[in-house]
Amino acid sequence: MLGVNFASQDYLSLASHPAIKATAIETIERCGVHSAGSPALVGNTSYSVALERKIAEFLAMDHVVLYPTGWAAGFGVVKGLVRSADHIVMDMLAHSCLQEGAHAASTNLHLFRHLDNEYCRNILAKIRAKDKENGILVITEGLFSMDSDTPDLAVLQALCHEFNATLVVDVAHDLGCLGEDGRGHIGLQNMLGKVAIVMGSFSKTFASNGGFVACKSRAVQEYLRFYSAPATFSNALSPAQAATILKAFEIVASAEGHALRRKMLANVLSLRRELKQAGLDYYGDPSAIVCVKMGSEGLARLVSRRLIELGLVANLVEFPAVPKGAARIRMQVMANHSEENIAYAVRILATAKAEAELELDELRRIKPVKGVAA
Repeated sequence: MLGVNFASQDYLSLASHPAIKATAIETIERCGVHSAGSPALVGNTSYSVALERKIAEFLAMDHVVLYPTGWAAGFGVVKGLVRSADHIVMDMLAHSCLQEGAHAASTNLHLFRHLDNEYCRNILAKIRAKDKENGILVITEGLFSMDSDTPDLAVLQALCHEFNATLVVDVAHDLGCLGEDGRGHIGLQNMLGKVAIVMGSFSKTFASNGGFVACKSRAVQEYLRFYSAPATFSNALSPAQAATILKAFEIVASAEGHALRRKMLANVLSLRRELKQAGLDYYGDPSAIVCVKMGSEGLARLVSRRLIELGLVANLVEFPAVPKGAARIRMQVMANHSEENIAYAVRILATAKAEAELELDELRRIKPVKGVAA
C-alpha cells in the first residue's frame, strides 16, 4: 500500500544518506560487523575512541562514555552515579529510561511539575534542610518528546549550584537537528560546557543505535565506565556503528547539515500551519516532533486504526506514556519530507479524525462501550 511515513525518528534523513551507507560498508569490509566485547574488555575501537572525542568537542565537554543504546545511557547514568542514600529530583515527564534508572537507584525520588523550576527549587530546599551530605541529581531534557517543549536550563543549573546538586540533561531529541549549528537547546540557550552531565542518543539524528554520557569530570567518566552496568556489561558499539555516527557528526557540522536542519524546520512549520488550517491542534514549540491532540483514548485509537488504511504511518501515544485524556497522534518530521507529503498527511489525519468522531458518537448512542473512553 502506498503511503507516507511520519513515524520515523530519522530527523535529518541521514539513515539512507549515500555517505553514511558508504561509510558503513567500508567499515564492515575493514573490521567486520561486531565489536565482540564490552568497552571494559577490548570492545573499543579506533572509531569509538574518535567518536568520544568528537562528542566531547561538539558539546564543549571534557569526557564521554559510550553506551549500546540511548535507553542504556539514560538508565546507566542515573543508576551508575546515584547511591541509595542520594536524592533524585526529576521533571515528571522525563523519559522512561531516566525514570527506570531512578527507581532502580534510590527510594529518594522527587518528581517536580513539568518545567516548573520554582517547584524544583522548593524540593531542593526541603532536601537540603534535612540532608546536607548526600548527593542530589537533578534530571531534565533538552526537548521533551511528547510535548515538544524545553526547560530553562540556566535556571536549573543555577539551582544546582545553589543547593550543591548535579544537573543531567537528556538531549536525545534536539542534538544535531535544532539550532544553527546543531547543538540543540543547550546551544540555543548558551549552555554549552556549563551543564555538569549531558546524555543523549544517536538514534534520532545520527543514523545509528547507541547513546552517550558527556561530563566535565574525569572521575565521573571513570566511575561510569566501571559502575554503570549498561556500559560495563554490554557489548560496545560495533565499528560500523561508531564510524557511521562519526560520519553523521561530520555531515551535521557541514553546510549540508545546516541546509538539512533548515529544510526540516521548514517542514515542521509547514506541517503545523496546515494542521491549524485543518482545525487540528498540537502540543509544544517547533521541533521534529509534532504531537496532534486527540484527547480521549477512544477517539485516538479509532483515528489510529484508520491511518494505515488511508496511507499514513504515525504513532498513537496514550496513557501511560502521557496523562489520561491527553492521547495524541505523534508525527515526526524529516528533512526529506515534501510539501506534497505534508499536505497528504494532514488530509488523511483530518479525514480519519472526522470519521472516528462519527463512529464514536454512534457507539455512544447505541450503548456505553467498555474500553471506548469518553
